[in-house]
This record gives sequence, C-alpha cells and structure tokens, in this order.
Amino acid sequence: MKGSFWIERFTKFFLGFWAVFAGLIFPLVIFLILLYESRLAIQHFGVIKFLTSSAWDPVKQNFGALPMIAGTLISTFIAMLIAAPISIGIAIFITELAPSWMKGVIVSAVELLAAIPSIIYGMWGFLILAQDMRFKVEPLLQKIFAPIPIIGKLFSGTPTGVDVLTTSLVLSIMIIPFMASVVKDAFNLVPSVMKESAYGLGATKWEVIKDVVIPYTSSGIAGGLILSTGRALGETMAVTFLAGNVTHVPTSLFQPFTTITVALANQFTEADTPLYLSSLFYLSLILFVISFALLILAKLMVLRLEKRWKT
Repeated sequence: MKGSFWIERFTKFFLGFWAVFAGLIFPLVIFLILLYESRLAIQHFGVIKFLTSSAWDPVKQNFGALPMIAGTLISTFIAMLIAAPISIGIAIFITELAPSWMKGVIVSAVELLAAIPSIIYGMWGFLILAQDMRFKVEPLLQKIFAPIPIIGKLFSGTPTGVDVLTTSLVLSIMIIPFMASVVKDAFNLVPSVMKESAYGLGATKWEVIKDVVIPYTSSGIAGGLILSTGRALGETMAVTFLAGNVTHVPTSLFQPFTTITVALANQFTEADTPLYLSSLFYLSLILFVISFALLILAKLMVLRLEKRWKT
C-alpha cells in the first residue's frame, strides 16, 4: 500500500509538471525570449511606428511590419472565407446526410488531406495551380469583375498566378480538414433528443440542420473556425512558394505580397546587423501574440458551448 501511494504521488507530480510546463511555462518562456530578442527594435521603432510603417529597407536600417501583418491577415481572412462554408458543408454531410457506409470513407479522405506535408501543397500550387490561375481563372475573374466599381479594384493588375488569390486558395485547401473535423465533432455533440423532438414536430432534415444543429453549435463552430486559422497564420512553406515575397500592402487579389512567416523564412539568415535581426524577432513576437489571442478567443467560444451542453 505504501509503495502504491508513492507511485501514485510521483505519477501525479510527473504528469502535472509536464501539463504545467507545456501549457504555461513553455509558451511563457517563448514569449519572454522573443520579447528579449526584440528589445532593440522595440526601443528603436516603438510599437505604433513599427506596426504602422510600410518601410522595410535593410540597407537603410528602416523596418516596419505593416506589409507583413497585412499580408498575413488578408490571406488568412480570404482563406477562411473560402474554407468555412466548404468545411461546414462537409461536416453537415458526414453527420446528417451521408449513409453509414460512406461516412468512414469521407472522414478518412478528409483526414488524408491533413496528412499531406505543406511543402507538397506549395509545390503543387506553384507548378500547377498558379499556371491555371494565371492563364485561365484570373483573366476570367478580371473580365467579369473589373468593370464593377470599387470591387473591380480588387481584380486590377496583371494576373501572375503568384499572388494573394492563389495563396489564399491553397491555404483554404490546407485548413479545410482541420476545420471540418472540429465542426463535425461539434455537430456530433448535439443531443439526439433535440433532433428527434424537431422531427416529431414535423421538421424536415434541412430544417433540423438549420434551426437546431447549427444554432446549438454556433459557438463551437466559431471556435473551431478561429482555431483553424492558426494553421493559416503559421503556414510558411506553401506561402513562400506562392506569395511572391514583395514587401508592400496588397491592394489587389492579383498582386504578389509577403507574410510574417515568409519574411522570417527568407530573411532570417540574411540578417547581418543587430537591428535587422531584432526586427525579425519583433515580427515573430507579433505573430505569437496574434496566434495566442486567437487561441484564447477560440477557447472562450468552446467553453461557452460546453456550458450550453451542460444546461
């Protein structure tokens, strides 16, 4: 009995230590390291100037994060717009519409997309998709939307295939498996009695989905969508292939651009001055804060949904 007591105490301490380390200490250490390495850029540029400046000139030692932040947020936002309805549609089909024998096949196929390395997506996007976008899709979109006031500006410029639209499309394909999986799990947690009651009142399958399933899991869906944006925010290799690495704020879907991860991947080994290197660490710190804020928001939404499940 005494030996079992100490084994239990040790196991509890060991597991608790790694839980606290992975969930609290390790992220805090990363944040402090990034903050320390960014101190020179923070002192030199401040916060507001660095976040709002579009300059990125290593020769003149003048750095601003606005093009990278804008490129990251724009490409992620467009990817979410594309992936969200598709992912929700996949989850609805798997949980409510697909025959039993088909569900496993579809789930496995969707999970297979998540297992493909990001560099494969990048190579496919650059060598195949970008060419089709340049010569077929983007000229067609430009022909349709360019004459429309205001919206036409989004489709201005020369189609190259290496731009915001192609990058966002590939990112959306990459995050669909994660998004669909989270939404599917949320749908599966809807109490069957609620759906059966709706059917008993004469509701059709689509009415049950629209009026029962989706409203009941709205917080979970939103949390899952936000959680999936971490995949797009932190993506490096696929975006490096497709973004074009041009340091400016994109005003058209057909313009090349850059993101925080692309700037870090391409320039980290080229940073030959302390201020240049510190500015790159500053970009890393900004990406860390954005990702952490989104994760907190997603967790709050999931907790809100869990309270609804308990009631």
